[in-house]
Amino acid sequence: MPCISTKLGFGDHLGACKARWGFGRMDFIIPPGLYAIGHPMATDPVLVTANYKMSYDLVRKSLDGRNIWLLVLETNGINVWCAAGKGTFGTGELVRRIEATGLSGIVSHCQLILPILGAPGISAHEVAQRSGFRVIYAAIRAADLPEYLDNGLVVTPEMRQLTFTFYERLVLIPVEIVLALKSAIIIVAAVLLLLTALGNLTAGIAGFCAYLGACFSGLVLGPLLLPWLPGRSFAGKGAIVGLIWSTIFYFLADGSGWNGPVTAALFLALPAVSAFYTLNFTGCTPYTSRSGVKKEMHIALPTMGVALTISFILLLAGRYLI
Repeated sequence: MPCISTKLGFGDHLGACKARWGFGRMDFIIPPGLYAIGHPMATDPVLVTANYKMSYDLVRKSLDGRNIWLLVLETNGINVWCAAGKGTFGTGELVRRIEATGLSGIVSHCQLILPILGAPGISAHEVAQRSGFRVIYAAIRAADLPEYLDNGLVVTPEMRQLTFTFYERLVLIPVEIVLALKSAIIIVAAVLLLLTALGNLTAGIAGFCAYLGACFSGLVLGPLLLPWLPGRSFAGKGAIVGLIWSTIFYFLADGSGWNGPVTAALFLALPAVSAFYTLNFTGCTPYTSRSGVKKEMHIALPTMGVALTISFILLLAGRYLI
């Protein structure tokens, strides 16, 4: 039985930092199975988590000085909440892992403690029927596990309150930037070439800067300012920060000398770009549902496409206006 430490080393912190920036994210995993924290006996509790190493590390770190069994499910390197939505942190995998580890012969009780965010993927009554183990749900955050265990497995309202603070949004932004980087580089190069061909190199560089600013607005400012931007639509919030950036860029680039079509193209294209990247952030938040995201995409993506198409036509018109 692998006995694991609750102390995180340099390699653990480095791996987490790389995963935050999207490097080796899908390889940041540990083998599924049953692990011992401290020196657990047959009567000690069994906690369940995913094999995404960041989730695993957060759980074991919070259990310092305790004797706990940790059952790790195969979620293909996906965190508990997302894996529950995808079905990998699910009833079938939980039952299979109980059987594969011989858990019923190791512990003398029939109780499993699961993170509450894993509930969408788990059918508790089916787990009980198929394995004999009863599922109970603990706190949302791993940091609350010590208090939860000390309180006799009682969950307080605060332990079930889902937060999405400024810092919690901030730490999600690096991976969004890296994921967007490849497509952004291609688009930026295309914008630079297109505007250089339509105008001159100065226009190309200006367009290059304008697009980068719109990307930054959608990827960084939109998520960080999320609670304070009006409306419920993520695309709408992204469009607002894009519109603010458009106004700033207009004055920085001394747009008073531009003709009408070029100015209109700017105020159509840049908010659409920002809206797209802020809309992508829906996958990181606790605010949205799958049906809500689909509904918003159905409306927002065609709107962005129309805005970009019209802005391109306006740029052509502005180029040939005398």
